[in-house]
Amino acid sequence: PTWCPALFQMSGSQAQMGRGVPCLRCRGLCTGFEPHSWRKICKSCKCSQEEHSLSSELEDDRKIGRLLSGSKYSSLTARLKGGDGVRIYKRNRMIVTNPNISGKDPTFNTITYEWAPPGLAQKLAMQYMELIPKELQPVAGTDGAFHRRRRLARQLPLHDQDPAQCRGLAEGEQKLMEEFVKKYKAEALGVGEVALPGQGGGGKEEEKAQDKSSEAGTAPEAPNGALESAAGHYRCEACKQPVPGDCPVVYADRAGYARQWHPACFVCCHCAEPLVDLIYFWKGEATWCGRHYCESLRPRCAGCDEIIFSEDYQQVEGLAWHTKHFACLECETLLTGKPFALANASLLCTTCSQSRV
Repeated sequence: PTWCPALFQMSGSQAQMGRGVPCLRCRGLCTGFEPHSWRKICKSCKCSQEEHSLSSELEDDRKIGRLLSGSKYSSLTARLKGGDGVRIYKRNRMIVTNPNISGKDPTFNTITYEWAPPGLAQKLAMQYMELIPKELQPVAGTDGAFHRRRRLARQLPLHDQDPAQCRGLAEGEQKLMEEFVKKYKAEALGVGEVALPGQGGGGKEEEKAQDKSSEAGTAPEAPNGALESAAGHYRCEACKQPVPGDCPVVYADRAGYARQWHPACFVCCHCAEPLVDLIYFWKGEATWCGRHYCESLRPRCAGCDEIIFSEDYQQVEGLAWHTKHFACLECETLLTGKPFALANASLLCTTCSQSRV
């Protein structure tokens, strides 16, 4: 498994915002991405930025680098030489070379995984990969690699961590957002660790479970933790099924090393999506993806997709909007105090709603 910064410099200078990028959902009907001034959608087809797959690998790695820097996981980031001082994610790629011995002269079949758990021997990393569904294995050039990047865009939106990316913040709210980000980095953000059962955190799980619980003033977690694991019985935190002693599991240090998950069970408790690159947020004794963790603390605007830091916002049928974004999707008329229709979480004024029928 390697991290190769040389690969980044090549893909760096990509056109900002990817104007003209075709839509993956509209398949030719969209004339190409046309950014909206404040919605995270294409003006041309109204699909989301994610549907146009706009970010480059470099931008993805910068985004995760930004998220992890300033947290206790900053060792997973590095400064690029000659860069602008920004920290970048040391994404662990894995290149596997299998000899193909069927012909006279042996050839080599090389497979590149765009991400693999860091710090593992290749055999264990491959075992981990085999325990997640084939369609989710991030092999370069396959749907699995594509789905990884889609999940990255969805679960860890840049506008949930960088106030400069937000159009919905009013004066004075930038500070609130900075505090919000600082707090979640200190209290909730985590990166899962892959190891064999009983070997998470260096294999001191029994002691750690005892320490953690005595700090919190509670009894050790017995059902799947310290007492049972001493007898060699490990269970997955999510599905409660036994975990074989020779199969890698995922540990979340914020949950304590007495808990472990099957690789395929390490998902967001809200959307059940696998947690991209094992990046999780810990809250209420459960793992969350970044998007749903933030939404569990503050409302998200259904218009601009940003977290709302104002106490003054619009609410309809469980959805929320910045007051200035409570507008018709088609003609942008502000709808506060006016009649409107709600279609697929989008607002329409009565005129635009009727013309759609």
